[in-house]
Amino acid sequence: MPKADSIRCSFPKRLKTMADPDPRADGANPPQGEADAPEFSLQSVYLKDCSFEAPKGPRIDGSWNPQINLDLNTAAESISPEMREVVLTVSVTAKNGDSTAFLVEVKQAGIFGVRNLSDEDYRRAVASIAPSVLFPYARAMVSHLVAQGGFPQMLLPPVNFDVLYARSLAESQGAQAPLNS
Repeated sequence: MPKADSIRCSFPKRLKTMADPDPRADGANPPQGEADAPEFSLQSVYLKDCSFEAPKGPRIDGSWNPQINLDLNTAAESISPEMREVVLTVSVTAKNGDSTAFLVEVKQAGIFGVRNLSDEDYRRAVASIAPSVLFPYARAMVSHLVAQGGFPQMLLPPVNFDVLYARSLAESQGAQAPLNS
């Protein structure tokens, strides 16, 4: 049984969709202890937006040795009191020499059920857990778009969102610390 201050991420074998009826809608009470348990559960995953730009197409001047720039951004929006849409934006720019070979942007989204999370647990869920779930989908889409553009296979490295979240917390706490004179 999870502690009251921990996050329970439930990813059932069959994901509940928004079209599924709420089992509590018939007046049945949830099992004791479950009503107050923290929950962050995946409801659906979808591609929200994507773009691919290749100014010269796959024509490469000289050898193919691109410099890759990877930018990640996460945003969350409330859909209802217990539902959040989390969008992971992955932007990849490949430059070969001084010219841009291609630019890919993928916005991978997910709907997550959110219940009984503290502010701290909610921030961690949105900044670490949700992007960890969404990134493999975005990574596959980036790879697909680059290949369809006629470029060599692009496999993005795994990203540890827990470390990125911890780093952003440390930076924000450092920025809030009083300056010593």
